[in-house]
Amino acid sequence: MKIRHLVWLRRTLQGCFLLLFLYLVIESRLPQDVYIDYSLAFSGQQDLRLGQPVTFFFQLDPLVGLTSLLSGYTLVKGFVWAAGILVLTVLLGRVFCGFICPFGTVHHAVGTFKPALKGGRMLQANHKVPSQKVKYSILVLLSVAAVFGLNAAGLVDPIAFLFRSLALAVLPGLGTALRSLFEAMAASDIKFLNLASYAAEVIVSPVFGYNPPAYQTGWFIGLLFLVILFLNRIRPRFWCRTLCPLGALLGIFSRISILNLEKYAEKCTECNLCLKHCQGAASPRPDQEWEAAECLMCFNCQNVCPEDALAFRFAWRPARNHQADIGKRAVLTGLAAGISFPFLARLDGRIDKVSDPRLIRPPGALAETQFLELCQRCGLCMKACPTNVINPALAEAGIAGFWTPRLIMTLGYCEYTCTLCGSVCPTGAIREITAREKVEQPIKIGSAYIDRGRCLPWSGNAPCIVCQEVCPTSPKAIFLKEDVVVTADKKTLKVQLPYVDLKGCVGCGICENKCPVRGLPAIRTIAAGESRSLRNQILL
Repeated sequence: MKIRHLVWLRRTLQGCFLLLFLYLVIESRLPQDVYIDYSLAFSGQQDLRLGQPVTFFFQLDPLVGLTSLLSGYTLVKGFVWAAGILVLTVLLGRVFCGFICPFGTVHHAVGTFKPALKGGRMLQANHKVPSQKVKYSILVLLSVAAVFGLNAAGLVDPIAFLFRSLALAVLPGLGTALRSLFEAMAASDIKFLNLASYAAEVIVSPVFGYNPPAYQTGWFIGLLFLVILFLNRIRPRFWCRTLCPLGALLGIFSRISILNLEKYAEKCTECNLCLKHCQGAASPRPDQEWEAAECLMCFNCQNVCPEDALAFRFAWRPARNHQADIGKRAVLTGLAAGISFPFLARLDGRIDKVSDPRLIRPPGALAETQFLELCQRCGLCMKACPTNVINPALAEAGIAGFWTPRLIMTLGYCEYTCTLCGSVCPTGAIREITAREKVEQPIKIGSAYIDRGRCLPWSGNAPCIVCQEVCPTSPKAIFLKEDVVVTADKKTLKVQLPYVDLKGCVGCGICENKCPVRGLPAIRTIAAGESRSLRNQILL
């Protein structure tokens, strides 16, 4: 195969894998046909599962598999795919970064489109710099922290980072902008715009959602994503060269690659085209020692060389491959941070003493310690949740649980027989349970309590039985007692006073979500009584 054909194959595969990733992000939701009969889908007669392999790229990710193995001693489902990527890297170098990684493709595209660096500035930016060792510090930090029981890889893993950014920030942001546009078109006096707005909404709603989703810290996730993309204006593929821990892991495994860059110094005219087009700052010039661990296998250097002074050849020459330039300081820095972070993260007492009452985990979530050992903070469960109740945690789980999933009942509620979150979790931090198991055990995620000062019948302001009506358990965990209360103007009012049966309440939060007292509902859900924790029980 000629080198230009190989370059075009790389570009084609990059585009295909990026489109596949975007497709799976969009498909990580309640299937569209379910909306036709929403109540039947959650009848509990069958378990609802997604028809698309939405965890495919997480199964390809060796960093997800490695940190899950180190922290939770668990081989994640589909780990054989990640092992295959490592074998491929040993044989061919960092082909995952150059051919497959969707986040790398995004950075490549952003850096190529109207590049800020040109000419001599581009040549200077493509020289290897000491900051490229930072990614090895991050890899050591994540690996050591995982050994000590804190899996924080998902914060900076490229697959988790991209999925979280698209699912919780980019798509909701675009959806909000499009809805505003359609509303303006619908309000127009021009009939064509009116009709076009309704047609467009039908087309885009399956992609961006039928209702506008809201995610805690979504603005920050989106801002961080934009900042990371902007760094490509400073140095091409800045993330891949400097920050990516997965790239660092693959760089270490590429040490004994049998695909090597052969250099013919006698042919070189020092035109620097190879250096200008190098994506990884891997020192492709014939007068430099090739950095196999930094090479992204883009094959640009050979493709643009007018003198054929460069050529990739298959040869078993591991001694000639320059090993990953990790550096002692990078290792020591990552080691110190990796040891310190898990223990410093426990100082707030969220794990060992008293957890935040607002920290309601999805049904099927493991006990908190085991949960933090496996959760990748990827956002898959949040994207798949049909009611938008699962959100990234901020301070509720402490620093160790930042961006892990928690339920915010004012934004949604846990559908009584829904088990989608566990079915899409790539590492098993949320167990894959059945609807029957969830209902019959039952699996409790918390308990409801009534704030009588805000409750309409208890405060004497108005009769209301909404919480009892929407309670899905059988028998209902909210029951009513008829009584007479005195209103503010000294009149008597016959009302039905709600009470919560803690033995029957599963903490689904629908009562809080549907409570007519908005803002701070009169009935609220806390984590106390959750099945996953023996310590967080209500003794009755």
